[in-house]
Amino acid sequence: MDTFDLKIINRLMDNSRIKWADLASEIGLSAPATAERVNRLVEQGVINGFGVLVDAEKVGSELTAFVAVSLERPENRAPFLELVNQLEEVQECHHIAGEDDYLLKIRSRNTKDLDRVISHEIKGLKGVIRTKTTIVMDTTKETFRLPLQKHKFSIE
Repeated sequence: MDTFDLKIINRLMDNSRIKWADLASEIGLSAPATAERVNRLVEQGVINGFGVLVDAEKVGSELTAFVAVSLERPENRAPFLELVNQLEEVQECHHIAGEDDYLLKIRSRNTKDLDRVISHEIKGLKGVIRTKTTIVMDTTKETFRLPLQKHKFSIE
């Protein structure tokens, strides 16, 4: 990866809907060359997709919670991860170090809906021995932007 790739990634994190011609103009390449570079970054797995940051409250997912989950045994991981991948309410799943095994970010309509997800879906799965829930009161920042480590790019 080089300086052009760094500029492309930075700009796409700000606006993934930018037109190729506009992106090309900003970074100093032709539109076809820019599109080719973006496609290469996708093929290499550097860019994993393009998304939309939706206001969760405006679409009915008013409650955000973080749920720490502890599993009884390592063999319970596969069924747990399969369930997590099926649950639309689970936005993120992180395997973590420490007392718990996983940390989930869950979006739901309200506390009753959150209770359904935790009590019936997650705790209903064999091998889940404990959950700890933290309900989010307000979100100050939520972004797709990542800090890019310049040493990963060949910068001249």
